[in-house]
Amino acid sequence: MGNLTVRNLDDSVIARLKAQARQNERSLEGEIRHVLKREVSGPRRAAEFFARADELAATTTGTRQTDSAALIREDRAR
Repeated sequence: MGNLTVRNLDDSVIARLKAQARQNERSLEGEIRHVLKREVSGPRRAAEFFARADELAATTTGTRQTDSAALIREDRAR
């Protein structure tokens, strides 16, 4: 495995990472590894996200897709 050094990182970013690490019961280094791995492994662009959403919608062809905004409005009206 390689090593990585990040210089000139804002103190506020470090503080948020430390808080996140405590919340997730990881070391700061472990939390940073987790965040980096998650960011490079997941969908990287909106286009990829929407392409995947279209693929999932295609698996339910013929089934009416509900509008989540309409459902939220309906719930708020109760």
